[in-house]
Amino acid sequence: MILHEALETAVVDSCDVLVCGGGIAGISAALAAARLGKRVLLLEKNYLLGGLGTSGLITYYLPLCDGHGHQVSFGIAEELLRLSISQGAEDGYPANWLNNSDPAQRTEQDSRFEVRYNAQLFALLAEQHLLRAGVEILYGTYAVGVNCDDDTIQAVITESKSGRQAIAAATVVDATGDCDIAWFAGAPTAVFRQGNVLAGWYYSVGKSGYTLNVVGYADKPENQKTEADRERTRDWERFCGLSGKELSHVMQWSHELTYTDLMNKRSKDATVVPATLATIPQVRMTRKLVGTYCLDDTEMHTFFEDSIGMVSDWRKRGPIYEVPFSTLYSPTIKNLITAGRCTSVTESMWDIMRVIPCCAVTGQAAGTAAALTSDFTSLNVAILQDHLKKSGVILHEKELTP
Repeated sequence: MILHEALETAVVDSCDVLVCGGGIAGISAALAAARLGKRVLLLEKNYLLGGLGTSGLITYYLPLCDGHGHQVSFGIAEELLRLSISQGAEDGYPANWLNNSDPAQRTEQDSRFEVRYNAQLFALLAEQHLLRAGVEILYGTYAVGVNCDDDTIQAVITESKSGRQAIAAATVVDATGDCDIAWFAGAPTAVFRQGNVLAGWYYSVGKSGYTLNVVGYADKPENQKTEADRERTRDWERFCGLSGKELSHVMQWSHELTYTDLMNKRSKDATVVPATLATIPQVRMTRKLVGTYCLDDTEMHTFFEDSIGMVSDWRKRGPIYEVPFSTLYSPTIKNLITAGRCTSVTESMWDIMRVIPCCAVTGQAAGTAAALTSDFTSLNVAILQDHLKKSGVILHEKELTP
């Protein structure tokens, strides 16, 4: 059965830059745009900023460096790392980066520039950071559609405790993680064909202290698996992460996985109790943009004229990737730009680009671009790059200190 509805949705607000999604990419985009004097609204469906990095308890701020002693991600990516531990690191504090200026202590034998942090504290600090910058945050707000005029989004339709409303915006940043806005607008997108596997990370307390329990994880892209990997994961159940009913089941399965692990620990130590559970599905890759350019993991150490910053491979030491601006947008919708884990990359590159530093790098670039233009197809990239450089971003590998 299909219900036919005639809806009149009131436009209740307008802004220069509308950022959809309050994960790391959305936080970075909103900060960048607000610092250029734009009125920025940030929509977040939960009541806590940080996405998987806080509500999802994936509390690893993965490396800003290449593992050979060179920092490659700068600007807001480094700013947020330092913010996450500004009240004291939980563990994994990289003293060779944060306390030591001697490059000799930053080699392939030394710790990478990464940290572990407290999820709830980081979320509170991020909120304060955004409010000081002048960003307006709308919690409990879902983006459920768009109103388009040909190749331009006029307004994003939302639903919240206030009901169904619309917000007009000159530019829109899709930092939803699922590429929802691009999909609503009819921009070309692609889903993760391999699918996600179950995870149930949680924190516990007991005699051993406050502990992150890593139960389940993100699977490797198919073309990067060994035969042993394939055999081990052959019978795993997989899910896309784009269906409400499916995600409800996933959370129930995740809770069961968490409970089983917890009971196993309690059988050995009765003092162990859960401290924090993930409150969102721990889904890594779902849907992404098919943009003007699609970055592949074989393009390490490749110069891109339109680079907006660099990222490393969190899984191994050595690779450095310049990120082309052309991976952030599609000419189909001129005032829409993506950030975070829904930018235009191949499936093998997706596993690299979905993590916190990469989300911050693309988020800063997207927010800066959104403050500069309402037509990303005609933006003078040199102007964008100049703003990024003034914000401390290094764009090209050849510009790194040897």
